[in-house]
Amino acid sequence: MGRVRLSVAERREELLGAAIEQISARGVAALRIADVAAALGVSNALVLYHFSTKERLVAAAFTHAAEDDLAQLRGLLARRTSALRRLRAAVRWYAPTGPAKGWRLWIEGWAAAPREPALREVTRELDRQWKAAIAEVIAEGVAAGEFSCAEPDAAALRLTALLDGLAVQLTSYTGTVSRARAQEWVDDALARELGLERAALTPTRR
Repeated sequence: MGRVRLSVAERREELLGAAIEQISARGVAALRIADVAAALGVSNALVLYHFSTKERLVAAAFTHAAEDDLAQLRGLLARRTSALRRLRAAVRWYAPTGPAKGWRLWIEGWAAAPREPALREVTRELDRQWKAAIAEVIAEGVAAGEFSCAEPDAAALRLTALLDGLAVQLTSYTGTVSRARAQEWVDDALARELGLERAALTPTRR
């Protein structure tokens, strides 16, 4: 039986999914167009028709992989509740101890970005969106009098830098730090950035 004919959008979705799987398995440097094509049983020419170069395929794959996590992050930050609750939920979700996907993929992307201009621009923009979303909610909480923070942008950068670093330790160096200890450090950092006692991050039961 022949392959089902897909629309352009469906075919791109299929190719991007295969590229993400291959990047996770092989890394960016070792990835070949042929690997993606072989995974789907299509020709190299078909992959190149949609993305023209390996660099563009990799950049598009990272953008595609980040969309679900960014959508989930924005959903958490848009909830109709206090800024503190939204921040706590978002940071705990996106931390390497939470359910956010793709940390191994992101670590691979960070490593390859200095040598891949298109990938560097993609990862920089996605990183900017994540920091901006956190900084915006911190500013909302300050304006509402929930907590204090003189520099929301700087606080967002420090928090995300901690999350990124812990992701490397937990993903690449198993056993260096426990997930429980990493979560404690994340909560400690969030409380410190917001000028709160650590206990303020513990939801009260009703």
